Amino acid sequence: MSAQPVADLTPAPEVPTLVVDGVSVTFAGIKALSDVSFTVAPGSIHALIGPNGAGKSTCFNVLSGIYRATSGAVRFGEHNLIGLRPHRIARLGVARAFQNIALSKGQTVAENLMLGRHALTHSGFVSSGLRLPSAVREGRLHGARIQEIAEFVGLGKKLRSPAGLLSYGDQKRVEVGRALACEPRLLLLDEPVAGMNAEESSHMASLIAEVRQELGISILLVEHDMGLVMGISDRVTVLDFGRLIAEGTPAQVQDDPNVVRAYLGTGEDEDGDPSQAGRPAAKERER
Repeated sequence: MSAQPVADLTPAPEVPTLVVDGVSVTFAGIKALSDVSFTVAPGSIHALIGPNGAGKSTCFNVLSGIYRATSGAVRFGEHNLIGLRPHRIARLGVARAFQNIALSKGQTVAENLMLGRHALTHSGFVSSGLRLPSAVREGRLHGARIQEIAEFVGLGKKLRSPAGLLSYGDQKRVEVGRALACEPRLLLLDEPVAGMNAEESSHMASLIAEVRQELGISILLVEHDMGLVMGISDRVTVLDFGRLIAEGTPAQVQDDPNVVRAYLGTGEDEDGDPSQAGRPAAKERER
């Protein structure tokens, strides 16, 4: 099932450029990221790929405010995201869908999606509890928005279903829908098709393409499914050992010898030392 365009789900306001500029992250003397720079153009689908432990999750954690970079800057329009708390970054229009499903499985799809509206809610506990007119109006607005988002991600008929009873693919759609409920201008997708079968992966790829086409927001995704990456991405950034080793269009990256070496090995390292072939056991781990 592909995403269903909804007339009332309006495109995001002007989307800023994301600029990652010389970002390094060090844990106990170990560099998880080393001087990484790349740019996500407004309204584009940009993939961040690399072998296990390359630093992709560390980079996502910096962008979403979970980790603070040791050096460098992350600019989203006029704002430097470095040092901002996750809720402040979310208010600037950056939302993240996580690799591991983190739904409240006993609650309905609607209730899970409503969690994504938290940063946009202005009514306080007292006004909501007393059902003041302003709180009631806001509640209705959020409810209508949740209905629109559910329709868009293909879950319009499952709003009242407990999230824990959905198929794995539908639960991943709830994850994406909850991120969209924040009304982001930049959507961070952390391995959106991990654990999916071929049919579910195809449906998710269609949804990602529809998000960009219908809403006009930027998408930065981490993904190991190279078929999906090469099929929907405008540009691809490749990390290995925390360093940027290649960037370009999908076709350019596929033909880059550094990328082939990182994924497949060559029997020797760049200095010609066969003892360093493959993925070293002492590899720096992603945090």
